[in-house]
Amino acid sequence: MNRYVDRVAIVSGASGGIGFATALRLAGEGARIVMADHSPEKAEPLLGQLKAAGAPDAWVSACDVAVEDQVAATVAGTLKRFGRLDLVVNNAGLMTFIPLEELTGEDWSRVLGVDLIGAAFFIKHAFKAMKPGGAVVNVSSVHAVETTALVAPYAAAKAAMLSLTRSAAIEGKPKGIRVNAVLPGAVDTPMLWENPNLKSGAETLDPADVGKPKDLAAAIAFLGAEEAAFVTGACLAVDGGRLAKL
Repeated sequence: MNRYVDRVAIVSGASGGIGFATALRLAGEGARIVMADHSPEKAEPLLGQLKAAGAPDAWVSACDVAVEDQVAATVAGTLKRFGRLDLVVNNAGLMTFIPLEELTGEDWSRVLGVDLIGAAFFIKHAFKAMKPGGAVVNVSSVHAVETTALVAPYAAAKAAMLSLTRSAAIEGKPKGIRVNAVLPGAVDTPMLWENPNLKSGAETLDPADVGKPKDLAAAIAFLGAEEAAFVTGACLAVDGGRLAKL
């Protein structure tokens, strides 16, 4: 498929896991890619893979999504380099494992800044830059619906992201901009396997419930494409049926 020929996509947190798989999928469908990443030294070596996959061009923008000026600069740089913006994938995420009674205000602000406010900043600036036909896909989590111990700020941010998705879909509709979310379940990424709840045995996983980053990339690519033109405000679980279990 070549659904993204002549289109430009920003993917935040694009240097690993779901972010890179998404950038690679979009590149393979002809998109020009902006890797918005707080670690440009990790993203830069990956540009060649995106171009080899089919991206006519790819660029890294150093971006801490929790800092609005950096988000604004990424969007402005995208317009300067490519002349347009068609898709934003709000994938950047941060997860901590701290008991509620030990969380500080700084802990909350740090996680919410990346996992929620960063997406809000990108939506704000995308709405100003996009023409009708543009789309935003927010990467939430099954933790927005069912969660575990020690991850309260992450779960709260991901739940709020679903509400943000609905609000942005309402405000984006008159602009011709669609906003949707995906809820990944357990995905084979470092974030999953570094989870201390798994390491301790407090949380267990059936191997059949662990998906691949490319599974999320496929769903994101659909939601961002023109064939999903009548889909907005949707929150799609991509979790191998994990939330559906009784």
